[in-house]
Amino acid sequence: MREDTDTSTAQEVPVRLFTPSRKNQKCSVDMTQVVGTSDILFICLDTLRYDVAVQEEASGGTPVLNQYGPWQKCQAPGNFTYPSHHAMFAGFLPCRYDAKNVTDRELLFFPKAIGLGKKTPEGAYGFSGSTIMEGLEKDGYDTWCVGGVAFFDKRSDLGKVFPSYFQKSYWNPSFSCPVKDSTKNQVDFILKKLSKADAEKHIFLYLNVDAIHYPNYFYLEGASNDSIQSHAAALRYVDGELGRLFAEWKNLRGNTFVICCSDHGTSYGEDGCQFHGVNHPVVNTIPYKHFFI
Repeated sequence: MREDTDTSTAQEVPVRLFTPSRKNQKCSVDMTQVVGTSDILFICLDTLRYDVAVQEEASGGTPVLNQYGPWQKCQAPGNFTYPSHHAMFAGFLPCRYDAKNVTDRELLFFPKAIGLGKKTPEGAYGFSGSTIMEGLEKDGYDTWCVGGVAFFDKRSDLGKVFPSYFQKSYWNPSFSCPVKDSTKNQVDFILKKLSKADAEKHIFLYLNVDAIHYPNYFYLEGASNDSIQSHAAALRYVDGELGRLFAEWKNLRGNTFVICCSDHGTSYGEDGCQFHGVNHPVVNTIPYKHFFI
């Protein structure tokens, strides 16, 4: 049983809310025109490193994603999946790498009750509730989650947290990290659901693509261990599957706004570091872009 602490004798201190002065409030896309008129796809390429993303962009290894502009170099919201997604789902998407102040952050989604000031930045979607999805649901969206990594698998209490934020959440073992065709299986599943979706109701879909997450060695012929080369090969595989998703979504649903980014990077021995969950430039630096299809 919870015990309430008696604070009747404590001295009350006036609360002073931090209200940042936003010099650059206008968003690069007017989300007030997007919300209510378009579907929204939020695609997380889980664990994708910025350096690998721009390498494949430059070499032509990702022709689908290259159609939608260059990657933006950004700071990761967290150094592994769990903290990063809590931030992103609350509206704090990756911010540009050279940001020096909270006012430098572009907020496409503005959480109205978090102490960032009462005025929603120009072009941002001001939402009420604890997550973007809760706000969009109040505005008539059907919110979907198609999971990948274990934080979305619903097989543990921890794995049920993120799926619970959505009206509809899906995961099965064929979507998981050790499955070579995981992204193909996710896209096949989404397209099947999409063909039966209500055409009159807008959709917010979050897709957690886990193919780039370890293990990824099987995307590189002859490899037996994960490496930066197999990381890149996994991204090339994912790019092809996203092409199918974008083409059919556009065909079935029309104009759609897409947010595509990583949640964190990962290390392959740099400075003795392995994997992620630690602060290192290759973990904290990620790619981001948004666009319309």
